Amino acid sequence: MKNFFETISNMWKIEELRNRILLTLGLLLVYRFGCQIVLPGIDTSQLDQLTQGTDSGILGLLNAFTGGAFAKASIFALGIMPYISASIVVQLMSIAIPYLQKLDKEGESGRKTKNQITRWLTIGICVVQAPAYLYSLTSAFGVPESAFVEGRGLDFMIPSVIILVTGCVFAMWLGEKISDKGIGNGISLLIMIGIISKMPQAFIQEFVSRTTDNTGGLMFILIEVILWFLVILASILLVMATRQIPVQYARRTASGGYEKNIMGSRQYIPLKLNASGVMPIIFAQAIMFVPGLIGKSFDNTAVGQWMQVNFQDIFGLAYNILFGVLIIIFTYFYTAITVPTNKMADDLKRSGGFIPGIRPGKETGNFLDKIMSLITLPGSIFLALLAVLPAIVVKLMDIQTGWALFYGGTSLLIMVGVAIDTVQQVNAYLLNRHYDGLMKTGKNRKVA
Repeated sequence: MKNFFETISNMWKIEELRNRILLTLGLLLVYRFGCQIVLPGIDTSQLDQLTQGTDSGILGLLNAFTGGAFAKASIFALGIMPYISASIVVQLMSIAIPYLQKLDKEGESGRKTKNQITRWLTIGICVVQAPAYLYSLTSAFGVPESAFVEGRGLDFMIPSVIILVTGCVFAMWLGEKISDKGIGNGISLLIMIGIISKMPQAFIQEFVSRTTDNTGGLMFILIEVILWFLVILASILLVMATRQIPVQYARRTASGGYEKNIMGSRQYIPLKLNASGVMPIIFAQAIMFVPGLIGKSFDNTAVGQWMQVNFQDIFGLAYNILFGVLIIIFTYFYTAITVPTNKMADDLKRSGGFIPGIRPGKETGNFLDKIMSLITLPGSIFLALLAVLPAIVVKLMDIQTGWALFYGGTSLLIMVGVAIDTVQQVNAYLLNRHYDGLMKTGKNRKVA
């Protein structure tokens, strides 16, 4: 513990790092403050139906991503998700559109152009989602018309749409400023801080339930916390696990009037066990809307009733089996489009490197593709297990649904991934100034 506080002190001694941390905390505070500001013209005392409708499922996840702003009809109700959607669309379009492929090869200028395209696409998505959100308040969430103080005429809709779009763009700007001037990935930090904001309330509800209803008491709470830490450890292993492929580089030297090749240093290509991150879970959760909609279309038939009952319960057996299978499928799909093994092989060949025992070029690409396929299978199964773990703990341990959502799925993986990325950036600053990182002892390093 002493070493930990000494490391914190070392962080504070580095002026640039201190300023970046303070700026990050300040911008995150601004975002959390904005999440509490309700749209003008809405009576917050009549939003109970909206809050209940976002307690679980994909809407519960969206509400968690926005830090509760979605259920409060806040100016940040759309959160940062339109920007995430736009980023995914641009990334997928880069596979098929030559212009975007060309931008990828132009370095920094190409990256800036793609970022600008993503920003404009974000605004376009917001313009569609904002009125849809406002109209769905009554049609989908049961918010009474009386909640709209002055009604829902154009004098309410137009300013509200402008405010929601502006709120999303402002949140996007906050995220980019954190990435540029602060510490960590700004967009991911905004999502993580929204998720964390729901954790204390969820834990308190679980604590009260265990201690007042005689369903295990403090001992069961202790067991839950220990299990939670074990799940976090498993998530860290999934995020950081890599398969290292050895790479040999040849360097050329002149000797006796002629050149000859001699072996250079050996390096490694780190292939991640879970190269797709949380994207397969997000894609799968979006698809899980479909069975319920199909069931509603059959309405009173036996098939329709069965689909509505089984695929609208996110903790049900049928829902989670299909959910897990979709995650495995999407893990393979997203890994295939984000890990360009052929390009890696070409880059390796141009730089004079090769994998021992494998010919450069096409054979190297096939070898890397085979390795990725082999390690993606256990990675996808592990990811699917983490995603359905909340349903397992609810059924086996009778945990409150709000607290159970922190035992796996998108929320936990985002929290773990963002925390690891932020700690690594802080460590980089400390090591550059000859201090040990957060994962070390905290003593000053001696410099020769």
